[in-house]
Amino acid sequence: MKRHLNHVLKTHFNIKYFFLIASICLLSCKAQKPESSTVGEQIDGLTLIEHQNFTNIDSFETRVIRDMKTLGKFYRQINKTRKPGLPLPVVDFSKEMLILVCLGEQHGEKTTVLSKLKETDQEMLIAIEVHNVSKEEMSIQPIYFPFYLYKMPLVDKTVAFQKIEE
Repeated sequence: MKRHLNHVLKTHFNIKYFFLIASICLLSCKAQKPESSTVGEQIDGLTLIEHQNFTNIDSFETRVIRDMKTLGKFYRQINKTRKPGLPLPVVDFSKEMLILVCLGEQHGEKTTVLSKLKETDQEMLIAIEVHNVSKEEMSIQPIYFPFYLYKMPLVDKTVAFQKIEE
């Protein structure tokens, strides 16, 4: 009887500790999720297809790319300083267009979030939010020159951009 009672108590404490450890793990994982709060609304069909932190573009620049010739020109510029060069992404320009965001010189690693601020019959205004990847402050931060290439469904509107920094 005493042996059975000890077994029941050990099992009870083991289960209690298991649930305690599982709860701590689940709560700590939620705290590490990145913030994805956007200023505007989500853009349907927007996907990131290329991101590189080291380019030869040293100023902020945005472009809408609607043909293979413009895409090839951009990749030739990027590949001047890369060996081996980056391959051109496969895009069906009859159905899709690309949005290019070059951040220029950045101190520390950044990420971008695109959202739709306003849309009319003639124009779409896209917000470009720039966020720090690392929340901790470092005295010496590496310098990056990132670009982001997004694919989205083709729209017959003028696309304008507004940069929003945190």
